[in-house]
Amino acid sequence: MVIDFDEDYEPEERAPDPRQEEAESELEEFFGSNREAVFFSRQIEVRHEDKWYHWVTNRAIRGLVGRGIIHNEPRKLATGGAVNLLWHRTHRYFRRDATRVVNMIEQYADPNIGGAVGLHGELMVLEGFARCQFVMRGRNTNRFESKSWTNTNHDLDFIFERDGVRYGIEVKNTLGYMEHEELLTKVNLCEHLGIKPVFVARMLPKSWIEEVRGADGFSLILKYQLYPLAHRELARKVSSELGLPVDSPKALADGTMDRFVQWHRKNL
Repeated sequence: MVIDFDEDYEPEERAPDPRQEEAESELEEFFGSNREAVFFSRQIEVRHEDKWYHWVTNRAIRGLVGRGIIHNEPRKLATGGAVNLLWHRTHRYFRRDATRVVNMIEQYADPNIGGAVGLHGELMVLEGFARCQFVMRGRNTNRFESKSWTNTNHDLDFIFERDGVRYGIEVKNTLGYMEHEELLTKVNLCEHLGIKPVFVARMLPKSWIEEVRGADGFSLILKYQLYPLAHRELARKVSSELGLPVDSPKALADGTMDRFVQWHRKNL
């Protein structure tokens, strides 16, 4: 199941970031300009990710709550988990807007939708790599040729090969970042199997992208979460009503795959 609300809206502990003060100041202005709206933590993180890492935004949000600039309310979802609702302190009649936001979240957080979105991401990647003449050598596996990974229970979504180069592919069709610990584990898994790590994700922090590059790997950033065509209307609603980067294309764009193919050829 793909989790893209705030089931665990407090991020892992990190060292203080000097950009938190900047984020807090700008988010105070943002909430001040949207006094009659209700948001949730993941939504604010994603909508401002071009400026700040998700955890910086999350800390800034907690700073604003602590100062009383915005109010928050953890709300349990009928689909499981919880969401952290946020609104400006002057929004007196927030409950109607909060109900609308929760209803929207519960639509896309439904386990059936989450499962379909996760599988769809993998199928889009499978089709995209096959279209570019990469041969699949494994799927949902932690083994390759004579080697196997036994340190943890993790595996790779795909192993592809072209021109004698093998790639371990991990697909994350989610709004939020994957867990950093998982990313590092998958990098180590690929190194153990003697293949190059490739992460196909909607978004990753730039510092993590550099870590993957340092391991002779590649991060193929999609920017959008990809919904199946059967859920195109839901994708449109999530995009228009919540301002989140979701789409329902028929296939990965040629330009997206071209970025990886060009990197592949450059490193032959």
